[in-house]
Amino acid sequence: MTRNMIVPNGACDTHIHVYRKGAPTLPGALAAPEEETVARYQTIRDDLGLTRAIIVQPTAYGTDNSVTADGIKALGAQNTRGVAVVDENVGDATLRDLTDTGFCGVRFQMLPGGIIAWDQVDRIAQRVSSCDWHVQLQLDGHTLPDRADQILAWPGRIVIDHIGKFLEPVAPDHPAFQCLLRLIDTGRVWVKLSAPYEVSRIGHPGYNDVSALACALVDHAPERMLWASNWPHILTTPRPNDRKMLELLHDWAPNTALQQRILCDNPQEFYGFDSAVTNASPS
Repeated sequence: MTRNMIVPNGACDTHIHVYRKGAPTLPGALAAPEEETVARYQTIRDDLGLTRAIIVQPTAYGTDNSVTADGIKALGAQNTRGVAVVDENVGDATLRDLTDTGFCGVRFQMLPGGIIAWDQVDRIAQRVSSCDWHVQLQLDGHTLPDRADQILAWPGRIVIDHIGKFLEPVAPDHPAFQCLLRLIDTGRVWVKLSAPYEVSRIGHPGYNDVSALACALVDHAPERMLWASNWPHILTTPRPNDRKMLELLHDWAPNTALQQRILCDNPQEFYGFDSAVTNASPS
């Protein structure tokens, strides 16, 4: 477990959530902490040396994206993007407003606690393509062979969460993981290197069963990899150390050129950030 990784300027955390005290939540959705504020995340981001962030709509808030929208504004739209949850009835005006706010993708959380059903996702993917949004997909990676054709029928780009989120970790030669590699090879699919603690059976410090998949992904297609903290790590006790989560990238991508690509170059291209980096936060 080598450490002391130098974080390049412009590094992006591509998956965080924010929560506001008193915001209404949906019955049956994933539990939400009472409050996890942008200010608290800013402290962590600055301590880690990160610059940019993608705020992902929590399933607990359903299609009310206002907390996430406020988070984009608070972190600063120049260095922040959002991923929304919308249903098949979303209107053009709502999509335009969300796009103007800084949203650039739609979230399909297809595990228990998600609120969008499989019979809606194809229509939603078509709807949001008019705004040039991508699809962010979380599912049990074991089901990828059954869903691959459906995923590739969606227009535009797709990013798959959490190293494929194999709820029971697999070896890199497993057919479902090989399916993930084939999806990446289409040039339309990216993967987030994040949250190994959610599925690892080995656990910290190295999460070796899931880290083997992360290493295989980086070796196969570093140009399609994104890194994320998954802060604030809800439903995980004890919560993982954010610095150690970032430093795992040193093991998965063990040279500075790969780290630069995954932390900076890939998210800049995928999320449409300006090439010029500013570290200024909104006042």
